[in-house]
Order: sequence, then structure tokens, then C-alpha cells
Amino acid sequence: MFNNLGWGEILFLVVLALFVFGPDRLPKAAADAGRMLRQLRRMAQNATADIKSEMGPEMADFDLTSLTPRRFVEKHLFTDGEDDRSRGANGRPAGQPLGVGEIPPYDPEAT
Repeated sequence: MFNNLGWGEILFLVVLALFVFGPDRLPKAAADAGRMLRQLRRMAQNATADIKSEMGPEMADFDLTSLTPRRFVEKHLFTDGEDDRSRGANGRPAGQPLGVGEIPPYDPEAT
């Protein structure tokens, strides 16, 4: 969550919170924020468990995190694995030159 923050930014946020809340109310505000974050996480875990239980036992190994936009993009755009679309009509990887005497594949849609 805070992967992009450096030590300087964190220190700035702490000083800013100290000025906004004051030294008397800052511990209570931090405790309330932590409690709220725990409740939100628990609600998300309960919702995930409810969805998995409603989907039934045949979908027990289904990973709901793969449906997040970030994971979807990583899976479909940034994977190095070959799939059927990366192969040409002759079964070799697309873009690989033909061997000596090898006949190029015929594609009726290209004519």
C-alpha cells in the first residue's frame, strides 16, 4: 500500500498529522484509523468467503485476485508464455524464418 512512499514523505505525513490533530488527539486518531482499517479488511475477507461459498465446491480453487484489473493486465499483457496466437500456421513461432526448401503455409483469408 505504501510502496511508493519514501522515508521523507512518511516523516512529512507524521509531522502534518501532528499539526492537524495535535499531540493530545493524535494517538486516539491513529488507533481509530487502525481499527477502521482492520474492520475494512475483515469485511473484504468475509465478502470473498461469501462469494466462494456461493460459487460452490467446483470453484473452490478459483482465485478471485486474478480478476482485479492490475492482475488481469499483468496476466494478459506482460506474460512471456507462448500461447496459440503466437504460433504461425505451420506450428512454428510467429516471426521465425522458414528453413531451406520449406514451403510457406497457405492462408486462404490472406488472398
